[in-house]
Amino acid sequence: MLTSPENSSNKTPRANTERLPRLGFVLLAAISLFWGANWPIMKIALMEIPVWTFRTLCLFLGGIGILGLAKTSGLKLTVPKMELRPLLLVSLLNITGWHLCSAYGLVYMEAGRAVIIAYTMPVWASILGSFILGERWTLARLIGLCLGVSGLLILIGPDIKTLGSAPLGAVFMLGSAVTWAWGTVLIKYFHWTMPTLVLTGWQLILGGIPVIIGALILEPVNAILQVSRGGGLALGYIIILPVIFCYWAWFKIVNLFPASVAAIGTLAIPVIGVFSSAMVLGESIGLQEIAALILIVAALSIAMIKPKGF
Repeated sequence: MLTSPENSSNKTPRANTERLPRLGFVLLAAISLFWGANWPIMKIALMEIPVWTFRTLCLFLGGIGILGLAKTSGLKLTVPKMELRPLLLVSLLNITGWHLCSAYGLVYMEAGRAVIIAYTMPVWASILGSFILGERWTLARLIGLCLGVSGLLILIGPDIKTLGSAPLGAVFMLGSAVTWAWGTVLIKYFHWTMPTLVLTGWQLILGGIPVIIGALILEPVNAILQVSRGGGLALGYIIILPVIFCYWAWFKIVNLFPASVAAIGTLAIPVIGVFSSAMVLGESIGLQEIAALILIVAALSIAMIKPKGF
């Protein structure tokens, strides 16, 4: 998962303003559905495809697809020399860190719980933003942080007592949320002249380089040849919809809506992730999951909306 700044070259003409909100809501509903349902489908794919190989295929094929869209849109694919080092850094955090941690997290814990932990990202972004960007702490952010941590403790508390594999999964998922947050803050910190679609595609490809090296060293080269039809369909779904389409749709939404409205729209993703995991994988939903979900969604809502009086 990655974030990119709005690019002035992508601003929408006034002539289309009446139609744009409707298009934005349609795209927002689409990414909520596809990114939410992506979690149990990733779990299915990872039952057959080794983690490093899986992420290599997603990142490189997704990156090539996005850059292909950029090229057909008439955008230049070159990276300015001054932006190469920042691009490598944010790629390492947004792509390498997020994708490897989330994939390993799904190996060790249920998909429904994994998606809840992953979407604590805005809470950690608030903390990092205060140090890196000098953003001022507010009462809303503090309350949001407390609610988010409380939800996290409710979710993983009983698993820690078992000393089984679930706490390791929670650590990986928390790592994915923190690396995503760190990468997001650095995207805001650096100045970019590249169009957002080009920046996104290069992050996927550059961030995928350490992943493909790991795949070649740690996993058999022919691992993908042993995948069943179901695993192949799951992989195809992930590359085409959650990676290529949803990344394009997300940046389109950012151009159509205020950033706060776009961010609030993502709150539906963990909800869909939890319930789609129950339907697809048969994972149980109990009071523990519901309570954690309510607290974390409340934390994100407060952090994003910033109610009056806070």
